[in-house]
Amino acid sequence: MRTIAFTNQKGGSCKTTSAVNLAAALGEKGQKVLLVDLDPQASASAWCGASDGKGLLEVFTGNGSLSDLVSKTSIPGVSVIPSSSWLMGAERALMGEVGAETILRKAVSRLPKTWDFVLVDCPPALGLLAVSALVAVREVLVPVEASVMALAGLASLLHTVERVKERLNPDLSISAILPCRVDTRTNLSKDVVERLREKFGDLVLKTVIRENVRLREAPSFSEPITLYDTKSTGAEDYRSAAEELLERGQK
Repeated sequence: MRTIAFTNQKGGSCKTTSAVNLAAALGEKGQKVLLVDLDPQASASAWCGASDGKGLLEVFTGNGSLSDLVSKTSIPGVSVIPSSSWLMGAERALMGEVGAETILRKAVSRLPKTWDFVLVDCPPALGLLAVSALVAVREVLVPVEASVMALAGLASLLHTVERVKERLNPDLSISAILPCRVDTRTNLSKDVVERLREKFGDLVLKTVIRENVRLREAPSFSEPITLYDTKSTGAEDYRSAAEELLERGQK
């Protein structure tokens, strides 16, 4: 079972878009995927048509079980553990508690090995929830918007991942950087992708997610791009990225 956190400290980086659409693309390829929405904004949950009360909060503050929170979705092969605004209380409730960052790891370890992938959609802020996700998984996927400002924040994120690896989770590694919102008509987007490849080499997926209006429309219809517009460039790109993820897992 591969566990992957989708994280980027910069908002608007296509983190949730990538988590939902890669989950759907992997499901299409016969993989069983559990999507864990760890963002109190619950965007991934709404996209998948799922809602929750205090469930995830109780996992952090009590004896709640992740298995009890799994909801089916209409997306083939994909289940979700939904989030809600209640999760905002987790950081306050656990402030000062020793080992709070390891609670989610223990909960994930108790999940039945039903799924091929557990994908965690992290909040953009680097607080307890995001760090907990990095402690609970073995891989990190970083969606990066093709802009100069996004590049500036990437170094800080990678430093955070390294600190978590050193102090809390030696099994953690960055498995992929995914360029998103790439406008192939502009030199700026091309330059940003080229700079990513120069600096991070094979960590950057060969696939880029091209700018596509259908991708932006899909959440309003509670469908991943693979269902909303199966022949769009967005669907094509996320299927290609899913294939790369599968190939990297076989090495």
